[in-house]
Amino acid sequence: MRYDVAVIGLGAMGSAALAESARRGARAIGLEQFARGHDLGSSSGKSRMIRKAYFEDPAYVPLLLRAYEQWRELERATGTSLLRITGLLMVGQATAEVITGACRAAREHHLALESLSAPQIRARYPMLKVLDDEVGVYEPDGGVLDPEKAVEIYLEQAANAGAHLRFETGMANWQYDGETFIVQLRDGTEVRSGALILSLGPWLQDELAKLGIAIRIQRNVQAWFTPSANDYLAGRFPPFLLDRTGLPAPLYGFPDFGDGVKAAFHSHGELSAPDAVVREIDCARDIEPIVRAMDQWMPGAANTFRAAKPCPYSLTPDGHFVVDRHPEHPRLVLCGGFSGHGFKFAPVIGEIATDLALEGQTSPDIEFLSVRRFSKPAER
Repeated sequence: MRYDVAVIGLGAMGSAALAESARRGARAIGLEQFARGHDLGSSSGKSRMIRKAYFEDPAYVPLLLRAYEQWRELERATGTSLLRITGLLMVGQATAEVITGACRAAREHHLALESLSAPQIRARYPMLKVLDDEVGVYEPDGGVLDPEKAVEIYLEQAANAGAHLRFETGMANWQYDGETFIVQLRDGTEVRSGALILSLGPWLQDELAKLGIAIRIQRNVQAWFTPSANDYLAGRFPPFLLDRTGLPAPLYGFPDFGDGVKAAFHSHGELSAPDAVVREIDCARDIEPIVRAMDQWMPGAANTFRAAKPCPYSLTPDGHFVVDRHPEHPRLVLCGGFSGHGFKFAPVIGEIATDLALEGQTSPDIEFLSVRRFSKPAER
């Protein structure tokens, strides 16, 4: 059977793209090299942050506004709860990127954002250790997504709309014969499709390298702790981002939703090949630095270690995503390099990837996510 579109990689972006393709009536197939519900990529970890005042670049905000709409649409369509609005606290010196970037995005897109001085932060959250030279911004629309549930719902939607799903089926390579993409699988079989979406997570590294785009795969460790008091329960304390001088990287985390307080350093860890990410946790190396940072920020929050898991980041040179058509094959769509901040965009990236694969164009402005940006001469 020849398909209209084949999606390789069924994490957040791939499952969303497959569901959207099938919803539009395309004959679609999704292929995943690992088992259904695996946690080896970046679409797991019980919680993912979502926010509108995007410090990374205001260009993301229109995509985020659409993603918020789509998450709610998905909840209504399936009768499930995926997005929980909790508010978000960001703290750092006035010149810290999380502060200046969030304020810039809020100004440009007229977003709700509350500025807080150090005394105001202490008055609102007396359990915190806030430094005198730190300030904060509070985003009331910040929230938390359930990644595992979201991916499974997208897979169910795709199947219900007629898509074929195959797991533990890895891609060996692909080729284009002028009319059809021929995807050769590791089991010796092949799939033919008119369009191809590659959403391989860290395993997109080789494909991007062929285009001269070097992405780094970084092992980031997420950890969960039982707090010593109830100060950090959900409803009493929001998710947070702390950009503090002296930390190895910005610290982020979530209140206790029932699995303990979650914390991790954003974009910090050793580099690795996708298949060589160390899955074992070394407490001295992986956990103790997080505990020290938490003790200087949220005393008692990291009282008892519960669990941890590595999360591979796919880091592009500029930290922005790659969402674009292949420069030589317009019906081949590349989705990757999400650099540790992509999950929240899953529904809109799925929509855009489907637009590009089936229509050859998309309405949102995604030029800043193009592969072409890496071949442009640097601005002086």
